[in-house]
Amino acid sequence: MAQILIVDDSPTETHKMATILGKLGHEVITAENGEDGVAKAKENLPDLVLMDIVMPGLNGFQATRQLSKNASTSHIPVIIVTTKDQATDRLWGERQGAKGYLTKPIDVKLLTSTISEVLD
Repeated sequence: MAQILIVDDSPTETHKMATILGKLGHEVITAENGEDGVAKAKENLPDLVLMDIVMPGLNGFQATRQLSKNASTSHIPVIIVTTKDQATDRLWGERQGAKGYLTKPIDVKLLTSTISEVLD
């Protein structure tokens, strides 16, 4: 299965997503903020990144933009997973390079189907 990097400053949300992904057979790496997420993506080159938006320091939009513009990580798809559910947020996420946009609380079926679509 895939190696997936979860970038989220909420230990609860990270644990929920990691549990779901683990049950699906994916290997999970975690990062607590945007800076750490970008560094771990460059180091591990995961198959997919699940990116929160609202985080201290480098936010998820900025981190997604850095990943999509960097030659070594631009091939890694990013799915934004956030509480921000405005149409403008979705559009901005896409403009930063995100391949998907999901809102919390996470719907397990929607998460798994989105991951499958992005990884195919």
